[in-house]
Amino acid sequence: MADFLVLGGAHLDRPARLTDSSRLGASNPGHWREEPGGGAFNAARSLARLGHTVRLVSVRGGDRAGETVARAIEAAGIVDMTQVFLDRATPSYSAVLEPGGDLVIGVAEMDLYEHFTMRQLARKHIRNAIGGADWILCDANLPADTLTALANQADALRRRLAAIAISPAKVPRMKGILPALSVLFLNEAEAAALCGPAEARDWPAVLRRAGVPCAVVTRGARPVIAFDPDACFEIAPPAIDAIADVTGAGDALAAATLDRLVEGAPFDQAVRAGVAAAAIAVRSPSAAPVDLNRAALDSTVALVPEPVFLS
Repeated sequence: MADFLVLGGAHLDRPARLTDSSRLGASNPGHWREEPGGGAFNAARSLARLGHTVRLVSVRGGDRAGETVARAIEAAGIVDMTQVFLDRATPSYSAVLEPGGDLVIGVAEMDLYEHFTMRQLARKHIRNAIGGADWILCDANLPADTLTALANQADALRRRLAAIAISPAKVPRMKGILPALSVLFLNEAEAAALCGPAEARDWPAVLRRAGVPCAVVTRGARPVIAFDPDACFEIAPPAIDAIADVTGAGDALAAATLDRLVEGAPFDQAVRAGVAAAAIAVRSPSAAPVDLNRAALDSTVALVPEPVFLS
């Protein structure tokens, strides 16, 4: 097992599931729920469920939502290194989903993350955590300057840095750190926001030209496109009979891919495990699936087709 330091979003998710297909400009029947979420926190919980030691660095407010997030971090067995701003509101993400789980629209209230400045990284216990981590995972909720400072510290200490793109609006913050990443996890819309539109099989060449050495590009129910310095390949996801919620699928994919890389798996087989974890996640109503564990991951990997290598 490995030590992971995870930095980024840990906030309150408010997903709404519609009863019928969405009708824009009209009242739509459905129901809301609340649960702690955030790309970094979702991935952190999955890493912890796979048996790793995880430290989480984020920001939250001194409100009820912040208390909910704090309890969830503790319950997940994650070391909480979050800075609390008592006079501010905890970030939140509200999403409206179709009955089948596809996203209609999401609203991100994330202003507090702009206070996640590079000064946080200078705190002694965080410097020590960066130096002691086997892997560092960040997300694009962090400001661009903070991401750059983190990449510089990771490089100076020779620590591997992975990143989750979060959204098309936020992934451009990562342009300055792309060559420093060991692997970037993003979806096709985020890849287009970073580099401009491209055909699916062109993503490896396009992202490499942007400076990305290694990446996984998810495409919903279509095959994942991935590459490292040696190869490009695609992996088709297994058939899903019932989708509960797509939120957090990419975060689970990132966690399981890193889990297998820690074990020494080749990149293509690590991504295959990531695709399996995403399949577990979309069947779960939670953004961080509670039934993701090593046994469930191993059994689901068997359902994922072998990678198809691209020329």
